[in-house]
Amino acid sequence: MELNNNMNVNNNSNELVTEKEQNGFLESTLGKVINSALDVGIRMILPDFVEDGVVEVKDALLKGGLKEGIDTAIDGAINLGKSVIGIFTGKFEDVSQARDAIKSGGIIDGISNVLDTVIDKTNSSGLLNDNIANLISNGKNAILDSVSSKIENEFMQQIDGTDKLAKYEGNWKEYFENKDFEGMQREYEKIQEKLKELLPIENTLKEARVIENLHNLIKNNGQNFNLSQEQLELANLLT
Repeated sequence: MELNNNMNVNNNSNELVTEKEQNGFLESTLGKVINSALDVGIRMILPDFVEDGVVEVKDALLKGGLKEGIDTAIDGAINLGKSVIGIFTGKFEDVSQARDAIKSGGIIDGISNVLDTVIDKTNSSGLLNDNIANLISNGKNAILDSVSSKIENEFMQQIDGTDKLAKYEGNWKEYFENKDFEGMQREYEKIQEKLKELLPIENTLKEARVIENLHNLIKNNGQNFNLSQEQLELANLLT
């Protein structure tokens, strides 16, 4: 049984990834990345503060609407970025396209505006005193540099993760050709774990789903590799 001849991704109209799922993944992932970058940035501009002091400052900013502002900035950057780079289907075709859209959507400018608004709000409400508010405002560029660096690093990890996924899938196919189910199982588990970390992309998931279907067909068939043509076609149709 020749895998390359039989294991072709079926092009059907079934939608494996929705725009909502992609946006949700980016909003959650970038939200965590930006939150971490803000922590780093605040510590940089308040080096004499003990940990509790930094936490209090961050809590004050959160009470001033920092999280909601970040969520809005991310959502705005995604939507604007799609328009700027011409994604009219609403969905990203690969990670690089998502990275370009976020950059084009002005994510850093968005976070900058959020910080300005939140600092003013927390200062005027008494949550932050003038000294700390001024320190954060004056050190805003350091915070934004941290945000920019961590966002870029996250996308580089996504691209690297996509390459690793392709490697695991290639390994799985080799084990499949050699009828080595133990080897297939090891690579299958790696594929499943890596998919959890990656932005859901249609083409990525199509390939993975075919592997998943074939893997489970063989597993449920007592690890018997003698699959019929109908079973092979079914593995493609289930994507």
